[in-house]
Amino acid sequence: MRAVLFSSVFLAFSFISSAQVKQGAQPPITPRQIASSLKMVLQADEQKALHDKVVHLFGLQNLTQGRAGAKVDGTTVAWAIIDPKPARVVQQDGSLIGEMTSLGDDGLQVLVVPMPNFSEFGYRIESEGMPRLAGAAHVEYFDYTADSMPQKGVLQGKLEKFEWKTSKIFPDTVRDVTVYLPAGFAPGEETCLMVWQDGSRHVDPNGAMRASIVFDNLIHQKEMPRTVGVFIDPGRKASQKHGDKAANRSFEYDSLGDAYVRFLIDEILPEVEKRYQTKFRQQPEAWAIAGGSSGGICSFTAAWERPDKFHKVLCWVGTFVDIRGGNNYPYLVRVTERKPIRVYFLDGENDLDNKFGNWPLANKMMAASLKYMNYDYRIDWTQCFHGSKGMSASLPEALRWLWRDVR
Repeated sequence: MRAVLFSSVFLAFSFISSAQVKQGAQPPITPRQIASSLKMVLQADEQKALHDKVVHLFGLQNLTQGRAGAKVDGTTVAWAIIDPKPARVVQQDGSLIGEMTSLGDDGLQVLVVPMPNFSEFGYRIESEGMPRLAGAAHVEYFDYTADSMPQKGVLQGKLEKFEWKTSKIFPDTVRDVTVYLPAGFAPGEETCLMVWQDGSRHVDPNGAMRASIVFDNLIHQKEMPRTVGVFIDPGRKASQKHGDKAANRSFEYDSLGDAYVRFLIDEILPEVEKRYQTKFRQQPEAWAIAGGSSGGICSFTAAWERPDKFHKVLCWVGTFVDIRGGNNYPYLVRVTERKPIRVYFLDGENDLDNKFGNWPLANKMMAASLKYMNYDYRIDWTQCFHGSKGMSASLPEALRWLWRDVR
């Protein structure tokens, strides 16, 4: 099952936040940098330096215990192992990916090869025909545009953060809320609003989505209005540690009904207004909501239940399948009077297919229903897998489309 496969995938990120790198330390070497080094004739000291960087990337304990999973950088995949015997990497069907290259007397060996984009495959590392390590690799790469990069002369918005743990609608939960205030924000300024689910990782300027950077650039270009972003994490139970997988996420996000949108309107947004002296424009055209996967159906549900508040929906790889009733939406859309909401969808042929349903089919059914009912909608179809990489690259264009009539 692909959902199980994803849990064993090891991904390497090209952008390392300052919190992940100790002060003064160099970021880890990337698979593409390893590949470039292997093409050169290395002196002894250069090979030793490369050896040490590879060990740092994969982890000495992982290497010695045969637990060092593949590292993916764009479409370049790297494997490493410490073994006294020559090793090679093969696919699950036994076909050879490549022979590993020795990097030192301690048995460190590495293989770095380009693999087809939008592919996932099982692999194993073998030594003298015996398997030493097995895993799965997932290759998915999209190019960012300049709008997802910091630009010279563009002022940066401010990120503020608070913890919310007194919810009456979702009792016994704790969550972080990050608020984006556009550059030059003045207390009491009237702005548009955009709420994001799974907020912390999407607003992180060093993350995949980089929503705060895209906001900076598009607001500067006047291609979206001055907007306060409210980036909300799903609720974790009070007994959970910070950073644990939020136990309340599916209940909050996948459930149909108005509980979550009431949580926004009655609890979170008044708190944001009070803390930061924000003032949201009251026309529903000035309110947008965004999320992916379960956060995507959550965003649609919020606008569906309260179109008098949220007019705009940004949804990618939406979970419109048989989890808490989301599979009913394509039919509900067809038999319910059209609501004044605008919907942007993004999905891909490589999205999930499991016991709950087929995500690509479910999103196509949603798009067909919106078309049938003459909604203002758009669906962008990619080769993305389940996750946020496809949306990350498409975010600037999606926001331009979503906000095209509001300045």
